[in-house]
Amino acid sequence: MRTLRQIISGDEIIQLVIRLGLLAVLIAWTVLLIRPFVPILAWSVVLAVALNPVFQRLAKILGGRPKLAAAILTLISLAVVIGPATWLGMGAVDGIRDLAGQMTAGEMLVPSPPQSIKDWPLVGPRLFDLWDQASTNLRSLLREVVPYLKPLATTLLGFAGNAGVGTVKFLLSVVVAGVLFPYGPQLVAAGRDFLSRIVPDQSEHFLDLAGTTIRAVAQGVIGVAILQSLLAGIGFKLAGIASAGLLAFVVLLLSIVQIGGTIVILPVIIWIWTDKEFPIALLLTVFLVIVSVLDNILKPLVMGRGLTTPALVILIGVIGGTLVHGIIGLFIGPIILSVAWELTVAWIRTERAPQRGDVGYGPPRSLDLHQGGSSAPSLDNNR
Repeated sequence: MRTLRQIISGDEIIQLVIRLGLLAVLIAWTVLLIRPFVPILAWSVVLAVALNPVFQRLAKILGGRPKLAAAILTLISLAVVIGPATWLGMGAVDGIRDLAGQMTAGEMLVPSPPQSIKDWPLVGPRLFDLWDQASTNLRSLLREVVPYLKPLATTLLGFAGNAGVGTVKFLLSVVVAGVLFPYGPQLVAAGRDFLSRIVPDQSEHFLDLAGTTIRAVAQGVIGVAILQSLLAGIGFKLAGIASAGLLAFVVLLLSIVQIGGTIVILPVIIWIWTDKEFPIALLLTVFLVIVSVLDNILKPLVMGRGLTTPALVILIGVIGGTLVHGIIGLFIGPIILSVAWELTVAWIRTERAPQRGDVGYGPPRSLDLHQGGSSAPSLDNNR
């Protein structure tokens, strides 16, 4: 027979339901309150991890003063965000608004080829005919399609309207990242303790993998794409292109999703030769060609062994992050999804290793923020 202490009374059930209900309300309310700050915190952590090697070098140059190094690095980052990044963003916003206005009014136009193309030797007449036919055919097609693009115009206007909020989030993220710089060892120790509760045997390896992936995507994908788009925007502006900011933003998107901005830069180079004098056209062409191959040069230098995350994962992260978090999600999405992908793959391989006798998953390595995620002694003494 069961004792009375083993029998749950109706009052206890009611109390348990009330407690669980209050806990659920508290959790839901907490999530609701911190939800607006999640993108800011996520991007600040990414910046802190990606720029930590620079921070450590700067602190060493300044004689071991981490707070001064963090302040200087924060000011430099703010100058980049407020200066060229804001210029590129505002130019892209203006271009998006113009494009959305053309969609709404049904007045999207494809420019006709300049008459000067006919004077080009060998390929001039043929190129002029192809361009003219394409312009005529596309213009006719767009007249039919434009009415169906009006909902997309509304979406583009909404995206452009959130650009100001996205800029503020960027600025706040840079400031928060500056606060996190001096506390890198403590944050690593906290992350290790958290992972040790989930994957006790692989906490060090997973922490190292997460840091390495964040740096690889933030520096080798996002960082290179931003630099390439900024330089491309400067070239487009010098060429006198009205939608320079929008085209630079397209270069940014294509570079992040690993397609490359050449498909945008090449038509611009052709247009430059139809509109500019020979010396100016030659200089702009050389500059834009260098910009178009910049990612092929910088990515191997920055990323070392390369990124193992599939391009499709990065593309999904770009689209999903932008839809969920707006402009800042464009950068957070691929990084978070890449980290999730790499950790999931590592977890699956770790589970299969004892059965298959896999190699390459030896003792876990410690994450050393001072050396960009390379193997190093543990940071336990910094707790």
